[in-house]
Amino acid sequence: MSNLLVQLLLIGLAAGVAGGMFGIGGGAIMVPAMVLLMGLDQKFATGTSIAAQILPIGLLGAAVYHRSGNINFKYAVIIAVGLLVGNLFGAMFANQPFITSETMKKLYGIFLLAIGFRYLLVR
Repeated sequence: MSNLLVQLLLIGLAAGVAGGMFGIGGGAIMVPAMVLLMGLDQKFATGTSIAAQILPIGLLGAAVYHRSGNINFKYAVIIAVGLLVGNLFGAMFANQPFITSETMKKLYGIFLLAIGFRYLLVR
C-alpha cells in the first residue's frame, strides 16, 4: 500500500472517529491534516474535504446516536438545509480570485482559535 494511500486512510479514520465522538471531521481534522501533514494547498484541501463528505458518511454513526435517543431529526433537517446553502456560498466566496490560500489559512486559524477559546473558557 502506498504511503499516500495510508496517509489518506488515516486522515479519514481520524476524522471519522472525531465525527462520531464530537460531530466534527472535515474542517477540524481533514483540512488541517492535509495542509499541515501532507503539504496540500488550503483551497485544495478544503475542496477535497467537502468532496469526501458528499456521501452519507454519518449514516452509521447517526444510527448509533438514534438508538440511544440522541438525535432530533427536525433540527438535523433544518441544519442540513443551512449546510447545503452555506456550503455553496462559502465555496463561492473562498474561490474568488482575491481570496488567496494564505488568506484562507489565516481565516481558518482564527476560526479554530475562537472556537477553542470558547470551549475552554465558557461554561
